[in-house]
Amino acid sequence: MAHEQYTSCIEACSACAVECNHCATACLQEQDVKMMARCIALDMDCAAICQLAAAAMARGSEQAQAICALCADICEACGEECAKHPMDHCQSCAAACRRCADECRRMSQMPRTQAGQSVTGHAH
Repeated sequence: MAHEQYTSCIEACSACAVECNHCATACLQEQDVKMMARCIALDMDCAAICQLAAAAMARGSEQAQAICALCADICEACGEECAKHPMDHCQSCAAACRRCADECRRMSQMPRTQAGQSVTGHAH
């Protein structure tokens, strides 16, 4: 199946979504929630795109590479924001975001035939 070649990226996306959802919830419990607003917003965006990317790869979607490229960008932004905060949940989230960004960047740059894009196979 097409998704087997994406296993490490799917796992990184799934783990990142979990960390981002946890981080957003934990940030809402912080003393100064307003200071955490950007972190929470990026956590929510990141969790959503990670879930979408994992699902696209699992389906072998022809849009998986484009989604993973966007996912890498959003993970990088979220990871940078989370890294600014000393709380354990933010630091764990930043690490998960970095791992996911690396995996998604690699996946998005695979040659199209490797990334599940079929070649026509017509003789010329």
